[in-house]
Amino acid sequence: MNDDKLHPRRTEDNERAFFGRRKGHKLRQHQADLVDNLLPHLALDIESEAPANVVEIFDPAAGDLRLEIGFGGGEHLAAEAQLFPATGFIGCEPYVNGMAKILAQIEAGNIGNIRLFAGDAAELLAWLPQASLSRIDLIHPDPWPKRRHWKRRFVQDKSIAAMARVLKAGGEFRFVCDIDDYCAWTLSHLARSPDFQWLAERADDFRLPWVGYTMTRYGRKAAREGRKAAYLRFRRL
Repeated sequence: MNDDKLHPRRTEDNERAFFGRRKGHKLRQHQADLVDNLLPHLALDIESEAPANVVEIFDPAAGDLRLEIGFGGGEHLAAEAQLFPATGFIGCEPYVNGMAKILAQIEAGNIGNIRLFAGDAAELLAWLPQASLSRIDLIHPDPWPKRRHWKRRFVQDKSIAAMARVLKAGGEFRFVCDIDDYCAWTLSHLARSPDFQWLAERADDFRLPWVGYTMTRYGRKAAREGRKAAYLRFRRL
């Protein structure tokens, strides 16, 4: 497997700006084969200009388009794609092992409505056309708990503005996290954005998963260890 193929837009500047792990455990042979042979058919080429109607990256064109940032093991992304076959899904994940896992699920389930980007979500958001997405999910992101690392968290004023640009009016940003500090951070950042409205009306609206939510392995692990997740939904105004 050629790692440069997996991350074709890597430059010194974006390498300094990106903080996620790119490699983990060595891939099994079949996983490596999927990365080499299946991923090129599903990977977005953001070197090329995005189509004006970005749902046309799917064949047939999708009726709607959603994005999951940092999909980890891919459980939630694969489940959503199977539940909503007329919707197109983009999964963004720079971690090679996570990419191999979603490819295995795509192959096993013959899932045709997922496209993938193995890189920095900021670059993908900049490439997507304005008002092209109906929803963005960020589920159990790395919390970067040390104060000196907070600048590495995905949720920042700049990324919120980037998400607002690509979300349709009425679209949603959904955030799941079991780290209280990062939940508070996210609420405070979204509250000062003029583009989003928090949808919670009662405590259970953020204490309980939304209807149809697929729990991830990390979510189950957090629950076993006594950490309660918050499920935050924000509407694009």
